[in-house]
Amino acid sequence: MFRDLNGYYSRPERPREPRKLSRLEEKVVIWILAFNLVAAIVAPIGGASLIEALIR
Repeated sequence: MFRDLNGYYSRPERPREPRKLSRLEEKVVIWILAFNLVAAIVAPIGGASLIEALIR
């Protein structure tokens, strides 16, 4: 089946550019990542110490 559009063709929408982080936002993200990395290393040790204290 043929559909006559009279020469009308919509253009595809251009994707929006992703927003860039400011310097302050970059620093905050880095600090949060560093804190999470330290917590991921220290938390299991602290948790094991608490369980051992509760057992004794």
